[in-house]
Amino acid sequence: MKDYGSAWRILRLPSLTDQIFIKAQRIRQLQQNDIKKVEEDEIPEFIGIINYSIMALIQLEKGVVEQPDLAVNEATDLYDKHLQLTKTLMENKNHDYGEAWRDMRVSSLTDLILQKLLRVKQIEDNSGKTLVSEGIDANYQDMINYAVFALILMEEDSEKI
Repeated sequence: MKDYGSAWRILRLPSLTDQIFIKAQRIRQLQQNDIKKVEEDEIPEFIGIINYSIMALIQLEKGVVEQPDLAVNEATDLYDKHLQLTKTLMENKNHDYGEAWRDMRVSSLTDLILQKLLRVKQIEDNSGKTLVSEGIDANYQDMINYAVFALILMEEDSEKI
């Protein structure tokens, strides 16, 4: 926000979804390819997924605007609010699933993020309507949580080495 302000507020949801898709695709390519032409690992991409997903949740709440309209403190408050809501969801699901994610591979979490993105794209193509499944917001929240799980697993793996 200090560097760019709230320029992201002009982005429509499909644009944010596509940004997340680019990040997830890059992660998948990094996981599959032995040769990297840009010396960055998966960590900044997972962080990008978290940030773009929170931006999307804010856009769902506030709507898209034609000009940036959020001060740093308001944007930070909204970011924290959606992060806390998502964390609470994660804690509830984590309780019900028994921390199953700890036995998963980071590559599987990447695939789940990509699957959620394809679901979101379909919902967007259906003008945001779903018949029986959860809405776009729940999918963004799941992507945030999968990215957080991946970061935790990567951190734990690096500590073992």
